[in-house]
Parts: sequence; C-alpha cells; structure tokens
Amino acid sequence: MFYQFYEMNHAAVAPFRAAADAMKFFYANPLNPLSHTEFGRTISAGLELFERVTRRYGKPEFGLPTTVVDGQTVAVTEEIVWKKPFCNLLHFRRDLPAGRAPDQKILIVAPMSGHYATLLRGTVEALLPHAEVYITDWIDARMVPVTDGRFDLDDYIDYIIEMLHVIGPGSHVVGVCQPSVPVLAAVAVMEVQQDAAIPATMTLMGGPIDTRINPTAVNKLAEEHPLEWFRDNVVMNVPWPHPGFMRRVYPGFLQLSGFMSMNLDRHVTAHKEFFQHLVKNDGEPAEKHREFYDEYLAVMDLTEEFYLQTVDTVFIKHSLPKGEMMHRNVRVDTSAIRNVALLTVEGENDDISGLGQTKAAQTICSNIPDEMRQHYMQPDVGHYGVFNGSRFRREIAPRIVEFTRKHARTAVNKTPVKRVIKGGKAD
Repeated sequence: MFYQFYEMNHAAVAPFRAAADAMKFFYANPLNPLSHTEFGRTISAGLELFERVTRRYGKPEFGLPTTVVDGQTVAVTEEIVWKKPFCNLLHFRRDLPAGRAPDQKILIVAPMSGHYATLLRGTVEALLPHAEVYITDWIDARMVPVTDGRFDLDDYIDYIIEMLHVIGPGSHVVGVCQPSVPVLAAVAVMEVQQDAAIPATMTLMGGPIDTRINPTAVNKLAEEHPLEWFRDNVVMNVPWPHPGFMRRVYPGFLQLSGFMSMNLDRHVTAHKEFFQHLVKNDGEPAEKHREFYDEYLAVMDLTEEFYLQTVDTVFIKHSLPKGEMMHRNVRVDTSAIRNVALLTVEGENDDISGLGQTKAAQTICSNIPDEMRQHYMQPDVGHYGVFNGSRFRREIAPRIVEFTRKHARTAVNKTPVKRVIKGGKAD
C-alpha cells in the first residue's frame, strides 16, 4: 500500500504544484514590475522551490549532440543497436571522416541501482573524443509489463554478454559502481567458455566487489537485516495505471530516500542556497543546481528478483570474493580470467563503495598477468567523483583511454558463442 499512498500523495499535490508554477510565471515575468524587486524574487523563488521538491522527475536526455575528435567538432547521434524488455544498448555514433582509422569500442555498463544511465552523461562525454561509446540504457521496471517476464542478476550477466557480442571482439567494458560485480562475472563466464567476443580490457569503478572491506552505511544496512526483511519492507507492487501494474519492484523513490538521508544536511543546504541564489538573481549557480537535481531526483524501479538477488549475493553472502557466486547454477570462476586486462578505480572519500572494495578484484582475478593489471585511487573525490566531474575528466578518463589503447587487441578468428535469452535463461 505504501507505493499506492506515494502515488496518491503525488496526485493530491498536483493542483498545488500547477498553481505554484503559474504564480511563479506571474512573479518572474519581466513585464511584472515586482519581478525586479527583492519581494517579487523571494515569492518567485519560494514557488519554484515548492514546485521542484514536489515534482516527479522524468528520465533526462543525454543531450550530447557533438564532440571533438582530432581537433574537429563532429556530430553525435544516439542509436539503439540492441534491445530487450529491460534494456536498450545505445551507441553514440560519431560523424567521422570517411577512411579514418576506427577507434576503440567501449561498452559502459551503467548502474541499475535507481538512477537512469544519463547519470553517466559526463562519463560518456569524456570518452567520446577517443572511442566509439556504447552504454546500457536500463528500463524502468514499472514501465515493463508483467507479461515480459522476470529479470534477475543472472539475466543481467547474460545481457552484458549479449551486448559484447553485438559490439564485437576486442572491445572494452567499463562497469560503474553496482555493475562491477556482474561485469566481472560476465567476463569470467566468457573466459571459461573461450568466448571469442571477450573484451580486451575490463575497467571497474567504485564497485562493491568485496563489501567486507571498509563497509559503508549501505553495506552495514544489508548485513544487519535478513533477506526476508528487504522482501517484506521495501519490495512493493507497481500500482495502476503504470504499464508494469502488479510487477513486484524495489521503488526508485525508496532508493533515493536512502541516498538523500545519508547526506541530508548537504541536500538541505543546497536547496537553501538555491533559494538564496534565486532571490539574488544569481543565475549561474541556480542553473547548476537545477541541472544536478534534475538528474539526481530522476529515479527508476528495480525488479524484485534482481534487487533481492543482488542484496543477497553481493552484500549479505559476499559470494563473489568467496568464490561462491553462481550463474545459471554454475560457479563463477574469476581465476579463469587470463586474457582480459584489468583496471580498478576508486575514490578516496567514497561513502557508497568503501576504499578497497573495488581493488579486491585485483586479488580474486589471480591469474591476470601483472603487466595487464592496474589500480588507481583518485584523491579527494567521493562516489560521484569517480565517474563524473572535473577530476574524472582530468585524472581518471585519460587513464581509462590510455589503458584501453595499451591493451587493445585485434579480433580473434573464432565464431562467438551464440547466446539467446529465452524465458529468462541463456541458451
């Protein structure tokens, strides 16, 4: 009933939100003399703040129409090159000159943890000048009809493998945060199967490979409750009239509430400063606030089976670092990885995936040659700074590009193992 109550509350506030938006237009209109006074700006700022904190934020756009390649500005076009009920594979096709040598192909596996793939807009933007970039565009579970079946962690791994087949042999895969575990598992599965589409490199960034190391508040919450607690308290039915009506999900608004409560004072301060900037008519900081929270407050639901399996496997049982993780009833053997170069990246102040949790991949991938592995810890950044922001663009992105180029390889002359998802299982 909690999800239904959330929807009813949102609907009940809608008329007040519409009225606030209309009144803001009146007080902010340059033709209104009050808009040029502190009183008018104060009223307008209060109305905008009310409208924004009660709004439901839709999926943002990537908004990357161009990039710079070899010093020249080129057009960028988003195209869906593969699709399944729970994910589209987006390719950012660059309008490059004919005859130019092709760049490396990089698959960015975006987190499926409440936010949309557009949270990695900065990641894509930083890599576009140097590579053909693909990204997983996960679908909001409340928008997927129950008739389209289940989606769990095993399906997630299968999706990654299928997408690597679509992109082709010799590509590179980057797992950001939560996908680090399924990306590592997918590569291990492909190594065991001697799959020709296996990537040349694997980059894991701020991921919970081993949450026993420097556990954060997120990790401790999972450890303090049995799996049944999560099933009983945070999994709910999608209400009507969403397309996924009656699908069991972990709602995105609950995930967002958890993240915001971890740094509540910071968010309250940010909104207070936003109000003050509007009153002072200081447009640039106010616009930056809008851009950040338009992205941060846009959330999606996760399927019950994916959420619970991830909590159980990654945060409660620590199955991957213990060598006990299973995929389709077969043990995931990370020691089988020998041909894929490994780069791990962490943030010094990461409060989601503690320092050392991602580096643990270097330990459990014991048979990767030393010359094919690298670890980097970025000072003075938190979780978000691992994959976005000025330090990412200046310090981390160049290392990813250099690493992929160093370990690039040509396609192997083998026929890739064909994998087709039917009824939630890979054939």
